[in-house]
Amino acid sequence: MPADFSRSRRVGELIQRELATLLTREVKDPRLSLISITAVDVTRDMGLAKVFYTIIDTQTDDAFDEHKKQVKEGLKKASSFLRYELGKRITLRVVPSLDFRYDESVRQGAQLTQLIDSAIADDKERSSD
Repeated sequence: MPADFSRSRRVGELIQRELATLLTREVKDPRLSLISITAVDVTRDMGLAKVFYTIIDTQTDDAFDEHKKQVKEGLKKASSFLRYELGKRITLRVVPSLDFRYDESVRQGAQLTQLIDSAIADDKERSSD
């Protein structure tokens, strides 16, 4: 059993590296220019790969939501091309289907960091009074 887990993890890491390369060098869609692949989870039967991505952007929340929707549409449109290119680059019997999911952890981490920084600043302000 542990061998299957490590194999799926290794395949996920390989898919992550190849997708990052493909997105930067091969995909010409401008909607996909500022995304980063954060993780890839592959099922044990290698039939599905959940691809987690984040958007490298500093837009306001309203504009960000619209941009996030456009990126998701772009990834959906490019998924068959990406899967085909993965099949040429990776030696597997079956290339897993790609299911793209937005990774909220980076944005939530930035918000928590901002809250912590403001709390520290407030604490310093109170202690100086």
